[in-house]
Amino acid sequence: MDRIEIEITLNRDRAWLLETLSAMSDEELYAPRTPSEHDPSKTWSFADHFIHTTLIEQNWNAMFRRHISGDPGMAPRVNSDGTPQSREDMMAWLHGWTEAWASEHRGKPLGELVRAGLAVRADTLALLAELADEQLLSVIPGTPWADHTVGGIMAANASHGRMHFKWAKEGTLMPTTA
Repeated sequence: MDRIEIEITLNRDRAWLLETLSAMSDEELYAPRTPSEHDPSKTWSFADHFIHTTLIEQNWNAMFRRHISGDPGMAPRVNSDGTPQSREDMMAWLHGWTEAWASEHRGKPLGELVRAGLAVRADTLALLAELADEQLLSVIPGTPWADHTVGGIMAANASHGRMHFKWAKEGTLMPTTA
């Protein structure tokens, strides 16, 4: 995927997501949609899923910069004894990290969530402008996303937003006890 395709994809999907979310009522935007993967007693709304994608995009930008500078882009998580963490342990950490971020932003007006996302997206687009074609095609070892290249993963930010929207739309509400 070249830089033009990456930019078109990022802009098109973000515009779609912003148009879709901003057309929702506050009741719909903030209604519980899916159980938290960290704490099933909590639920995520469309807004929570949206702000989650901002955290991941921010983290990916840092990973791209580490990779381009020669550091491991995707450093494996390790236990205190130096052994690699199991996938279960890594996912538990990841879900806790994203839940903390969602909790920090939960209930904020959509405009504030969009502003946070816009700052990160501006960073993504600046990074896209800075990187040479060879850097965009560079494979980041150990990454499970897209085609494992900087450019492919960068473009995956677009599908990440759509994927979370779909999950929230199809999500089942937590049963309530009254």
